[in-house]
Order: sequence, then structure tokens, then C-alpha cells
Amino acid sequence: MSGVPEAAGRPFADTLVALGANLPAADGTGPLEACRRAAAALDGICGLPLVALSNWWETPADPPDPRSPPYVNGVARLRGTADPLALLRALQAIEDAAGRVRPYPNAPRTLDLDLIAVGGTVRGAPDPVLPHPRAHLRRFVLLPLAEVAPGWRHPVEGPVEALLERLPPMPMRRL
Repeated sequence: MSGVPEAAGRPFADTLVALGANLPAADGTGPLEACRRAAAALDGICGLPLVALSNWWETPADPPDPRSPPYVNGVARLRGTADPLALLRALQAIEDAAGRVRPYPNAPRTLDLDLIAVGGTVRGAPDPVLPHPRAHLRRFVLLPLAEVAPGWRHPVEGPVEALLERLPPMPMRRL
């Protein structure tokens, strides 16, 4: 699996999912292995094959939280598109299987799967909002996204490479 550049002028026609974790999964699996298992579980959800997986990156919690261990982050590219709500429900089922709980916003988590983009879909409501409403503000999403979808364009904010240039630096270590 590798990133495949988009043909000039052709609209983006794949699905992008961000993966992250910073707590052990329900079975004690560490965050990196939990993310790897989740990536494997993504292959075939809603009929979409996994065609590219970024490197894994270790990053501090964002927003900063001294109680929060570092995160493992990555992005998966699935070939094609599907109903956004069906995709969201499938992602939440994978999170639930890893023991995900939501005690408060931005809480440490066993697994976080965010639907970043479904083709060129722009959707304000109902959930899921697409593209993800904060993806363009998160280096820990955009850097691995650029690995699997170089040249990807946020339909409102612009090309992923330009979005990365606008963001402040963030400590990120490739695992």
C-alpha cells in the first residue's frame, strides 16, 4: 500500500480515516498495536478496501494536557466512498470493540477513528460533518494524510501541503 497522487483535475474519490490512541485497549494492547489492529479492521468496512496506510506518529495531546500520555496517530485511505453515516457507525463499532469511552471532550482514549473525508463530499449536518471540521487545523492529521493522499485538497481550505505550511510546528516522532 502506498500513497497515490491524484490525477490533475480529477476529483478525490476515496475515503480518509484518521486513527489515534494514547491509552491501552480493553485487552491491554498498547496504543500502537491498537491502531494497527484498527487499521486492519478498516480493510473492507462498508465494502471499501484499505489501499494506503501512513506511518505511525507519536504526538503530544492536542490540546495540551499534562495528564494525557502521548498519542499514536496515522491516516488510512480506503478506495472509494460509501454512505457517511454508515461509515461513521462502522468506525464507532471498531472504537467500541477497543473499549473507547467518552467521559469528556478530548479525553485520553483507547482508540479514536475520525472520518476525515468521503470523496469530495461537503456536509454540514447531520453528523458526520465532512470534511472533518477540525482536520485542517491538526498537524497530526495532515502530515500522515499527505503521506497517503499527496495533493489532496480540502474543498474549502485548499491543498494539504498549504494547510501544513500554515500550521505552527508540533513535536512529532515517526514510530
